[in-house]
Amino acid sequence: MIRFLFGILLIQISTVLLVFLAPDLQGIGWLSLIIPLLVIGFFAAFWFSSLAKHQIKDEVTAAESQHAREKEKLQINAERAKTRLVKKTQQQIARESKVAHSKANFKVGAAFAGTIALGGLMLITELLTLGLLTMSTAGGALGGYLFRAKKEYGPLLENKKGKPIKVIKQEKT
Repeated sequence: MIRFLFGILLIQISTVLLVFLAPDLQGIGWLSLIIPLLVIGFFAAFWFSSLAKHQIKDEVTAAESQHAREKEKLQINAERAKTRLVKKTQQQIARESKVAHSKANFKVGAAFAGTIALGGLMLITELLTLGLLTMSTAGGALGGYLFRAKKEYGPLLENKKGKPIKVIKQEKT
């Protein structure tokens, strides 16, 4: 509003000067005072209008830039939250997968241990051929199971330091 103060003061000063400098204010003499005051008022109105338009334009530009900054900040926060959620979900899936593999491996190990124990029992009870056949079958099955696991998961299970590697696949959208 300080911008308008200078214009208002200029109009008032010019009005006072014209009134004091007007020689004769009788009859048509008032026209010699009113016409310059109308011209000054006309130009002052355009000047004030121009000042107001520039002020509005500046405020709109500032509001748009602030809105853009807030929008970018919201997008960044949403992306961070999405990344955290994806990581948390992947960790949960890996944990559940590990538990499922542990249970499956325990069951397979227990089955092979039971079969070998049965073969050992048969050896002890002098059923030598049947015992050796049972133990060799169990050993072959265990070897095949380990070979398949090594072939499918071997490169994924260990890195150069011997620590498990987490494999994360992301779907393309």
